[in-house]
Amino acid sequence: METSFHMSLPCLSIKETKKFYTTIGATFGRATEYWIDANLYGHQMTFIKSGKFNFNSPNYVFEGKILPSFHFGIILDPETWKTIYAKLKAEKLELVSESQFLSGKVGEHNSFFVKDPNDYMLEFKTFKDANDMFKS
Repeated sequence: METSFHMSLPCLSIKETKKFYTTIGATFGRATEYWIDANLYGHQMTFIKSGKFNFNSPNYVFEGKILPSFHFGIILDPETWKTIYAKLKAEKLELVSESQFLSGKVGEHNSFFVKDPNDYMLEFKTFKDANDMFKS
């Protein structure tokens, strides 16, 4: 698997966001009325409908877990993902612990979050099947 970039950003309108990103060459996969995954030249961008973004309430709920709306990250093969998880845990960094999402469904993946020194949240993902990254 080639390494792909992942970024999650708040948006005002899923419809308008999809229209704009389609214009610049994105295709779309998994989606709900509140978020959509875009394939922008092989990189995964998730847009989350949150209105005008307020950094004082930067979370959303996905599969019962509270996650940061504003984050970016990297999608890795499973072995590299495990290595980085273990390394960050050994450094005693505050990790939002490992979680599995979409279990048994298209797009099943493991994920964890960590804050960088600037308070940005980074997500590290590994998909059960890398071909599912943009499938709906």
